[in-house]
Amino acid sequence: MSLNRRGCEYCGVANEAEAIGRTDHDFFPKQRADEYRADDEAVMESGESIINRMESAPEDAGSPRLVVTSKVPLRDQKGRVIGVAGISRQIERIQTPSGTADAFSQVIEMLHRDYAKNLSTEQLASKAGLSVSHFERRFRRAFGASPRQYLVRVRVENASRLLLSSDQTISQIALACGFYDHAHFSRSFRRVMNVTPSQYRKTNPQTES
Repeated sequence: MSLNRRGCEYCGVANEAEAIGRTDHDFFPKQRADEYRADDEAVMESGESIINRMESAPEDAGSPRLVVTSKVPLRDQKGRVIGVAGISRQIERIQTPSGTADAFSQVIEMLHRDYAKNLSTEQLASKAGLSVSHFERRFRRAFGASPRQYLVRVRVENASRLLLSSDQTISQIALACGFYDHAHFSRSFRRVMNVTPSQYRKTNPQTES
């Protein structure tokens, strides 16, 4: 069993010895912990890896930061699955195939800063200095999602934060985060979070804004 320094920081422990024997529910909000456990169990049962899946950073519910996560099964000498090895990389630190993130650094900054705006793939490609087709291929290869999927995830994460920290209505939050309307927001939110915005607000404690 092993946990690197960054993992210790996420879990709020001084070293890996303090984490051994504890579960995701000791460190993360229930919904986030349930998702992590479900992923682990799926890998253990199927023996199939989860590779480069984009998800929210684990430090708190509603975090606008994203990571790319991979989980692979660990096998004994007889090939039986006995554990899971996982690694998460912050989006801002991911290297593109060419060995540099320079082409995407300004794009990622724009997506996180201007997520509520009507950003087109053409605008993002221009920001990176690439053709649309080249940009989309490199973006998906680097981040495991299309630019549009990435933007929706950023919007949902920011919306989840507002659901817990403000008294705005769901429709107000939808428009503030760049969704067309309440229905579009609800569909996108449920696709990412597996619950509706109203369910998310009811089942999570409200925090100070």
